[in-house]
Amino acid sequence: MNDPADSDLILVLNAGSSSIKLAVFDGDLTETLTGIADGIGSTGSLKLGSVKTAQDFPDHDSALQAVLAGLEANGLPFSRFRAAAHRVVHGGTDLTEPARITPEVVAEIGRCSALAPLHNPHNLAAINTLARLAPGLPQTATFDTAFHATNPEVAARYALPAPIEARGLRRYGFHGTSYASLVRHMPSLTGAALPKRLLAFHLGNGASICAIRDGRSVATTMGYSPLGGLTMGTRTGEIDGNAVLRLAEEDGIAATHHLLNKESGLRGLSGGLSDMRALMEADTPETRFAIDHFCYWALRHAGSLIGAMEGVDAVAFTGGIGENAAPIRARIFQGLAWLGAQLDEAANDAGKTRLHAAGSAITGWIVPAQEERMIAADARHLLNVLPP
Repeated sequence: MNDPADSDLILVLNAGSSSIKLAVFDGDLTETLTGIADGIGSTGSLKLGSVKTAQDFPDHDSALQAVLAGLEANGLPFSRFRAAAHRVVHGGTDLTEPARITPEVVAEIGRCSALAPLHNPHNLAAINTLARLAPGLPQTATFDTAFHATNPEVAARYALPAPIEARGLRRYGFHGTSYASLVRHMPSLTGAALPKRLLAFHLGNGASICAIRDGRSVATTMGYSPLGGLTMGTRTGEIDGNAVLRLAEEDGIAATHHLLNKESGLRGLSGGLSDMRALMEADTPETRFAIDHFCYWALRHAGSLIGAMEGVDAVAFTGGIGENAAPIRARIFQGLAWLGAQLDEAANDAGKTRLHAAGSAITGWIVPAQEERMIAADARHLLNVLPP
């Protein structure tokens, strides 16, 4: 095998519960290939570029082996890659920057599995499997919680006794890779410096808002887990703790967990639909109410985050809904009219980068999500400053 340092390609991996997504970036951070191994645990498929083949993936190990074999068949063996870069959901309070994978980092990711039991174990499985299959390939990790490590303690702490807080029960926030990418790339899109007080909406099946002051997260809507905050595709968002306790007592913990994470949010309100496009097309009383709920709580939480920043200068939308659902952007931006926001409706309908009208007191923008590119950039930086 050739020395990875002689190559410039970076393989980005995002291992979930039933899939492994991948993207390949060259030395200029241009995406050259995307793919996904889907259906882990059953009959699945491997898609690389436009080519899709049916395959069986009994576990993550077999799925990752299929990914690597598929890459090699496409002229991309291990020797072509400088590094593999992983999206890791939870870094806890210690892993607050992208990191080279070491035994110590692996151990800390493992310790954080109790905080993200649906995500970290799968992220870790991909890291360990790749270390076995390609032991000479450097690996890095970018953590979804890291961007919010700059939140002040008063924002991160729940009002719990110190011994309970010490068990890791605090607000961490998520979608951090998306927000970090937005901060990095927004000036090149707008042609201006990053706004001092930026309200960023990451709207997709999972949804959150981040208050970004001077390029740093000072508050965000998700908390201990990705369940908190906004109404989402299948998650409740904010819900009273005593309501959760009642559900757990009456229905059991497992059923309550499934309800809150998989059967609530837009799906629960609409009677089965969680995709925003399908909700808008259905146009029934239930789907209209679900959309109303989504927009109402986005604006209500936005007011709280504006308070945390002591004002707002600009609004940015990213994520699948944020980038593509013009009616949702319009309702949210126009909901800030009391602060002087004025929407350019034609620009919004056309999905232009700039959304605000000429006389608007607040600027509005679409900033396409570039999470995989951000992870690749993190890996390249780490390899340059921390060579093997």
